[in-house]
Amino acid sequence: MKRRDVLRGMGLATAAAGLAACAPGGNGAAGGASEVRLQWKMVTSWPTNFPGLGTGAARLAERITQATGGRITVKVFGSGELVPPFEVFDAVSRGTAEIGHSAAYYWRGKAAAAPFFCAVPFGLNAQEMTAWLRFGGGLELWRELYAPFNLVPFPAGNTGVQLAGWFRKPIEGVADLRGLKMRIPGLGGDVMQALGAVPVNLPGAEIFTSLQSGAIDAAEWVGPYNDLAFGLHRVAKYAYYPGWQEPGPTLEAMFHKPAFDALPEDLKAIVEACCAAVNDEMLAEYTARNQQALDLLVREHGTQLRRLPEDVLVALKRAADEVLEALAGADPFARRVYDSMRAFRAQAQAWHSVSEEAFYQARR
Repeated sequence: MKRRDVLRGMGLATAAAGLAACAPGGNGAAGGASEVRLQWKMVTSWPTNFPGLGTGAARLAERITQATGGRITVKVFGSGELVPPFEVFDAVSRGTAEIGHSAAYYWRGKAAAAPFFCAVPFGLNAQEMTAWLRFGGGLELWRELYAPFNLVPFPAGNTGVQLAGWFRKPIEGVADLRGLKMRIPGLGGDVMQALGAVPVNLPGAEIFTSLQSGAIDAAEWVGPYNDLAFGLHRVAKYAYYPGWQEPGPTLEAMFHKPAFDALPEDLKAIVEACCAAVNDEMLAEYTARNQQALDLLVREHGTQLRRLPEDVLVALKRAADEVLEALAGADPFARRVYDSMRAFRAQAQAWHSVSEEAFYQARR
């Protein structure tokens, strides 16, 4: 195990704790911690080895296995191999598997505030989301929400801003959204429904066939890197941006709480370091791969890349504000999370106006 693999993406304090166990002959814990030998299962919502998402889960399993020197060995089960993609939460909650890799917005029916920890329409981008979770109180709220389900969540992946989706017909105005059957999960689906669309929640593996058969008219998945791998360009001609619905979607590694709590402190630190490393690595991978894939889609496959009309974006933003406020008004915990995120967004946006945004404008 190379030290840079643990250091990547982590604060030095947490990484140092993890490195204590990675050092030759070191176990970082008193007593018999070095004798711990655990065989853990990881269930995911992604197809096995699917680029970015599936490989990110596999990378996390490999990191934990290597960084612990085999004290924790993690075996990955892709979508449907051990449990269906939308049953990952329950499987880890009851201890069928010790780790799950998925997206929190799939669990809206179990905890109303869950989608806030994945993606919020017009919310935080990847950089802001990671900052809110690590330094803005977001992770503490997330763990408080999941505690009654015997789960300990960590951020463990981010794709960055996604595409708005793939459409079989062009979108010229708000009227074109009415009656549109679209695969779009989470709060983004609620927003589309508010404008007259029909949101459909499907696992990724079913999107292509549903578009091909006409069961749905449009779909958002991730972005060019993943969408090309799924062949969505073969069944939908129009790709729209910007990805208003998922500006910084965080993926989760959730651990069965009794299993995680039983770990010695050095192994807990290693697990945290590995999750953080994979969280940062996934964003780097998507940043490197998305434009390469988009070039292929446009130049070789004839994809029509279009920006959503301004009136559509305005309507989506208005509807998003209403949906989020309604959710916060109906659930006290969602109110706490939404207010925390909104306050952090205002802070980050103020700084980014003189840093990131100003730099982008200057670089042109």
